[in-house]
This record gives sequence, C-alpha cells and structure tokens, in this order.
Amino acid sequence: MDAVTTDNKGTKEIINCAAYSRGRRVADVELNQVHEVLKAPDQFVWIALHEPSEEILSQVQKEFGLHDLAVEDAHHAHQRPKIEQYGSTVFVVMRTAQINAERRIEFGETHFFVGDNFIVTVRHHSSVSYANVRAMCESSPHLLCKGQGFALYALMDFIVDQYFPVVHELEMTLETVEDQIFKGKPSRETTEYIYQLKRELLEVKRSISPMVDVCNRLMRFDIKCISTDTQPYFRDVYDHVIRINEMVENTRELLNTALEANFSLISISQNDVSKKFAGWAAIIAVPTMIAGFYGMNFKFMPEVEWEFGFYAILVVTLAACLLLYVFFKRSGWL
Repeated sequence: MDAVTTDNKGTKEIINCAAYSRGRRVADVELNQVHEVLKAPDQFVWIALHEPSEEILSQVQKEFGLHDLAVEDAHHAHQRPKIEQYGSTVFVVMRTAQINAERRIEFGETHFFVGDNFIVTVRHHSSVSYANVRAMCESSPHLLCKGQGFALYALMDFIVDQYFPVVHELEMTLETVEDQIFKGKPSRETTEYIYQLKRELLEVKRSISPMVDVCNRLMRFDIKCISTDTQPYFRDVYDHVIRINEMVENTRELLNTALEANFSLISISQNDVSKKFAGWAAIIAVPTMIAGFYGMNFKFMPEVEWEFGFYAILVVTLAACLLLYVFFKRSGWL
C-alpha cells in the first residue's frame, strides 16, 4: 500500500513514499522517518506529492535539505520548464498537457527534486497520475536498480509522450478547419476559431520548447545524482521533444496559412458581393436615367406626340437592361 497523508479537506498530499534497494521496493516509509532510511547504503527514496501544503513541503525540505528557492517554486507553481542545480540536488520543472472530456487542453505542472539517494515529485493542477510509471519501474528492477536517475527518466518520458495525442488532436482540428474554409463558407467564426487554436498551440510551444535545454543538460553535463549509465536514456526524451517541436512548428505554419486563406476567401466573397451590387445598380440605372429624361417638364420632347412613343421607349429600356444583364452574367458579376 502507498503511504498517503490526507489534509483536513480530504485531499491526498502524499501519494507515495517508499524505499527502493537494488531496483526493488523494500518498504513504505513515513515522511518523518525518511532520514533514517537514507542512512542505509544502496537505497533511495521515491516520494510523490500532489499539491502539498507548506507544512508538507517544509517537512520534505527538512528531510532532504532542499534549497529555499526551489521549495518556494514548488509550492507556488506557475513556473516555466527549467532545470536548476542547488549543490548536489537537481530541481527540474515540467509542464504536463492532456485532452479533457470537452476536447480542450489542460495544462499542469510537475516539479522534481533529485538527490544522491532520493527523488521527490510534486504535482500541481491537472497533472496526470504517475502510478502507472511507478508500477512499470517496479516491474523492471534491472532498470530501476540504476537509481533515482532512471525514475526521473521514466517520469519525464511519460510526460513528454502525453504531448503526442495533444498535438495530434490539434492537427485533426486543423484538418476540420481547412474543410470549413475550402469546402464550406469562410466566416468570421472560423477566424476566431483559428485564433483560439493558435493560442492553444502557443501554450504547447511554451511548454515543450524549454525541454530541449533540460534534456541537453541531463545528457551532457556531469550531474552526480544521475549515474552515467542513466544519462543516455535522456537522449530518448530529447528525440521525442524534438519531434513534438517539429510537429508544433508545422502545425503553426499550416494554421497561419489557413488564416491567410480564410482572409483571402472572405475578401473574395466580399468582392463578389460588391460586383453583384454594382451590376444590379448599373441595370437599374438604365430605366432610372430614361425615366428621368422623360420626367422633365419640357414642352418639346422626341416621341411625346407619337402614339407608339411610350411602347418604343419601354422596349428600348427593357432591351438595354437585358443586354446589360447578359453582359454582367457572362463576366461573372451576377
């Protein structure tokens, strides 16, 4: 069973607190007894927290000697993805993303404290559970025996992989928008929807782009709390981050193109309407002009005294209107 601490509102703050030795889970640990467990050689502690209170974080800080600035960041959240080193402890921030039931993107945060013999994860907001990741690691003791560095890799790999369905959903939505633009009728609503997609894609970009630097540092820099045989695993996370970045960039370019196409089609549609108005205005102007001439109160006017004058003018007017209509119709104005 996981060690779980519940606050007075019923929220689970400590999801897991266990000791591992040679890749196997050896015991559940109370938070206030962690310092005793850390005295044992070849053993590390894995603690999972979910939106912990200041009291819980203070206790964790005391047990592991964490830096004040890192603990402050972990408590307040709203951090950009980054990696920082405080002495022998590495502090990593990642943003999570997932599609909710309303087909919208929900973002969360996970903070990692990694030391010589411990890893602490702090989840905030809609960050997904890592129970499956922990179970996968526990089922592979030959990998988990590499220590807390492999646990960090498994968690980071899981978080990054969650972006693939998110970006795929955005790509599918983009295809729907393209169908609306080119097969339907371009509209202002489509433009607003494209801007909404661009905002969501920008949030994804802000969440995943800094991970390139994080993975680079984990792969290439000498970090004592991460064993050298674990560092190559972060290359897999790096490759996934690069792929997601490329997918995001391609989708952004297509969205920009779709937005420009929508504006162009709206402009063309407005021009077509203007042409129709101009064509009908020209046709209506003919009888208006002729009627205006013969509506003037002059004594001597052609055909006024002719008994067929009215019919002749009427035929000429209708013929002129019909001629203009045929001309505009062939020109595509009507």
